[in-house]
Formats: sequence, structure tokens, C-alpha cells
Amino acid sequence: MARPICRKQVSRKSSANSQARDEQRWAAVVARDKKADGIFYYSVATTGVYCRPSCPSRAAKRSNVQFHETCAEAEAAGYRACKRCAPTSPSIDVRNAKIVASACSAIETSETAPSLHDLAVQAGLSVFHFHRVFRSATGLTPKAFAAAHRLKRLSANLKKEATVTDAIYASGFNSTGRFYAGAKETLGMTPKDYKSGGMNTGIKFAVGACSLGAILVAATEKGVAAILLGDDPGVLLRDLQDRFPKANLIGGDKTFERHAAEVIALVERPRQNAGLPLDVQGTLFQHKVWSALKCIPAGETASYADIAERIGSPKSVRAVASACGANAVAVLIPCHRVVRSDGALSGYRWGIERKRALLEREAKSKVVPPNKHRRG
Repeated sequence: MARPICRKQVSRKSSANSQARDEQRWAAVVARDKKADGIFYYSVATTGVYCRPSCPSRAAKRSNVQFHETCAEAEAAGYRACKRCAPTSPSIDVRNAKIVASACSAIETSETAPSLHDLAVQAGLSVFHFHRVFRSATGLTPKAFAAAHRLKRLSANLKKEATVTDAIYASGFNSTGRFYAGAKETLGMTPKDYKSGGMNTGIKFAVGACSLGAILVAATEKGVAAILLGDDPGVLLRDLQDRFPKANLIGGDKTFERHAAEVIALVERPRQNAGLPLDVQGTLFQHKVWSALKCIPAGETASYADIAERIGSPKSVRAVASACGANAVAVLIPCHRVVRSDGALSGYRWGIERKRALLEREAKSKVVPPNKHRRG
């Protein structure tokens, strides 16, 4: 027969849990952790005020601090709201998020991109401060965001407008000359070819097998455009066809097959670096993320938050994850080396088991350089 639980034991356990929770909250206050804002509040006996965890005010002594679940609870205990962090108002991050969302909407719904000055006036901020807030939240400057959105509109308009010129003006470009100057670089082909679904674009491809299953390597004259992994070669080929339904897909000759073999070798021997050129299209933000991914050495990993920090946009963790998911070039752009902050594996376009296999293979092949200064 089970022994009855003593009330004193329950009380001690509850007290221990409460102390552990308070210590975690105190650590958040010391770190001024914005992630804890709205979860709890703390009051300071010597000042008579209560604050949000991220309050920038001078640190209080632990013995003078109490924790509260809500603002109402803190006020019922006799404390008043801090004027510096304003715990009863939306946090600065929430306010900035609304400002950026409003600015993005203004850019996306205007036929011509609003000026930086007009956007700042709309936000009620100085031009300098608005620019910094916008870039911190999106990873792009307002000008770059407008350009990326305009290119997105162009991609859609090229498929529905009668002529390329109509599509260019309908997308917000002020002149055709200005657009054509960088058209091939941004679209990966001429606007006419893009409009026709890549009709005049030659894409060589080769399908093979590797230890991770089927692999398809495709490239234009400029460089590798796709490296796809999967179980069924036919599915991989259909994926390529869906990208450019009217492109001229050319089965690889012996020269290209050697080119593809270099890519497959990277899957089998992660330390090898073929230095292959790429031809990948994406937004400016996506290219920034992909460039950061290529800087992660084989055998090492980085979190989505780490990548967001490296590209100068620490609040764009979700956007970084989205850019990783948009990567169509496996291994050469090593999105498999990005993990969660706790080290756990997250989603991978070509399957979580392939991601695990690649990381384990790279970890085993990692060579630790000898210590040149080791004493004999």
C-alpha cells in the first residue's frame, strides 16, 4: 500500500520550486533579458517602483527585489510603474515591430517607393533612428527592401503583362534603361527569357547516386544553379522542370558529369573544397544569409540566432530560417550546418536524417591542427 504524502513534504517541494523560479527570474533581470518582458515583473523595495525585466535602470540589490506575475499584482502590493521602462505600455520591441510593419505595408502598396524621409515622418522618428530600427528588424535597409519587393512584383508581372516594358513599369521601375543595367544579374537571365519561362536558357543537369540517396546537379553557363537530394531521381527532375518549365534542359555530357562528380565528392568528403561557382537567385537578404552559411567551416555548426547576428540583423531569426529553407543548393551552401540554439536539429529541405548524416560525417572528418607551440 502506498504511503500517504506528507503535507510538509509538498510544502517543501513547492517552496524549492518557487525559489528556483525566482532565481531564474533574477538571472533574467541581471541580464536585462527582453525575452522575459511580459512574462513577469519585478519591484524594488527601496524605490517603490516596479519594472519589466529588461529595464535599463541601475541594478537593484537582490534582497530588495520581489517578483510579480502581472502589473496589477505589483500595484496591489503598493508599487508604481517605472517611468523609464513603462511596464504598462507595449515594449519598445512591440512598438518598433508595429512601426516596421506599417513601413513595409507603405512600401508594398505604393506604386513608387516612399522616400526614407517620408517613412520616418510616418513613423514619428528621426531619419537616422527609423533607418536603424528598420534594418534591425528586417535585415535590410528600406531602400533594399523596396528593391527586393519591386523585383518580386516584376517576377509576377513578367508572367502576366503583354510585354516586358509593361511589366517593368507596372513593377515601379522609373525607366527601362535603369532596370536592364542589372536585369540579368537579378533574374539570372534576360527579362524576355524569364517571361517565357526560361525558354532560351540552357541548363545542363546530371542525376546520380550518393550515400544519401539520389542527387541532381544542375548548372547554367554562370555556375551551379541547383543541387537536389532525395529518394527518387524522377521527383528531383520534376522539381527542376517546375522551376523553369520552358528552359532547355540538357542531359550532361562527359565534361559536365565530371563537374557533377566534384559536387558529389563534397557530399562524401566534406573537407574537400571544389571552389565551384554558383548561379542562384534570391533576395538581398537571402544572399546575405547564404554568404554567412558558406563561412561556417565543415565540422562546425551555428544557430539561426548566430547567423542573424553575423549579418547584422539579430532580430531576424525567423527570416534566417526562411532563407535557409529557400536554399536550392545543398552542400555548397551548407544550410545543414545551422541548428537550434540548444543544439537540436531543426527542419531540413532534404530530410532531417540527411542533415544528421552530413553533420556526423563532417564531425568525424574534422582535422584538429597540431599545436605549433606545444613544448617537446
